[in-house]
Amino acid sequence: MAEGPAAAASSCEVDLGNLMAYDPSHHLDASTASREELRQECLQKGTELAQAVADALFALQPTEDREGPIVQLPPPTVRVPREKHLPRPKPPTKWELFAKSKGITKRKKNKREWDEQTQSWKRTYGYDRVNDDKDIPIIDAKATDEPGVDPFAQRIQEKKKRVEKQEKNRLENLKKAAKVGALPSHIQLAAKALPIAGTKADLLKKSRKEDLENVAGMASSATASGGKFDEKLPGEKPPKHPGKHRKFLPVAEGKGMGNLEKQQNDKILNSLLARNSDEQLDVGKASSRIKCCTLNFVFRTIVCIAAPCFV
Repeated sequence: MAEGPAAAASSCEVDLGNLMAYDPSHHLDASTASREELRQECLQKGTELAQAVADALFALQPTEDREGPIVQLPPPTVRVPREKHLPRPKPPTKWELFAKSKGITKRKKNKREWDEQTQSWKRTYGYDRVNDDKDIPIIDAKATDEPGVDPFAQRIQEKKKRVEKQEKNRLENLKKAAKVGALPSHIQLAAKALPIAGTKADLLKKSRKEDLENVAGMASSATASGGKFDEKLPGEKPPKHPGKHRKFLPVAEGKGMGNLEKQQNDKILNSLLARNSDEQLDVGKASSRIKCCTLNFVFRTIVCIAAPCFV
C-alpha cells in the first residue's frame, strides 16, 4: 500500500512556477465505470496531484522572514493561456487607409539632420532642432506676399493651424474607432418598416429584440442628465437606490425665530433634559449646543433685519 502513492507521485509532472501538477499517463475509463466510481477516481487522483505539489513545495529551500519562512518559486515550465482575450487590432486611421490604397510605405526618419545655417548636426524634432523658426534671422520675400504682413507672425499662425488640424484629425480617428462594434445604422426601431434607400433588399423587416433593447438603452441615457430626470416609460423599472437630498432651514422665515428652527431647538432641549434626567448632565456638550442655537438665532435675526435694506 505504501508503494501506490509513491508510484503515483513519480509519474506526475509538477510545475511549481504555476503551482500545478498533472499526470500525462493517466486515463479514465468512462465506458465501464459508473458515475460514482468516476467521481471517486477523480477525487483520488486530484488528492495525489495536490500532495505531489505540496511535497515539491516543501522540498524547496526556505528563507527566514519576519512573517515566517518564504520560498522562491522557480520559473514556470508550462505556458498557461492568458485569462483575458487577445487584444483586438485597432481600426486603421484615415491616413493609414489612404496610404494603403496609394501604396505609400512608412520610412523611418533619422534622429539628426545637417543644419546649413549653423553647419552642424541637430535634432530632427524637439529642442534645438534643425530649421527652427526661432533661429531664422531673415526670411526671403515672395512675390505672393501681401504688403504689411509680418512673415514671422504668419509662420507662427500657420504652425498653430497645423497643430489644430492634427488634433482634429486625431479626435476624428478616436470617434471612428469608438464606433467600431456599435449598432449598425440600418436598424429600424419600428416593428414593421420600409426598406432604407441604399441597403440590400433581402434585409429583415423586423429588427432583433436585442438590437431594440440596446437602442432603447442608448436613447434613455442620451440626455444631459443621463436619463435621471426624464419621465419613466410604461413598464420601465424605477431606480433601486434613489438619491436623497439634504434639506436646509430657510435663511429668513417671517419675523423672529421660525417654526422649523423652534422645533429643532425643542428637539435638542428635549434630548438633553427629558431623557435620562436622573443621570449626570454633560454641561460642556449642553453649553456648546445652546451656544450654536443662540448664534444661529442671532444670525437669522440680523438677516431678517437687513433684508429690506437690499430690496
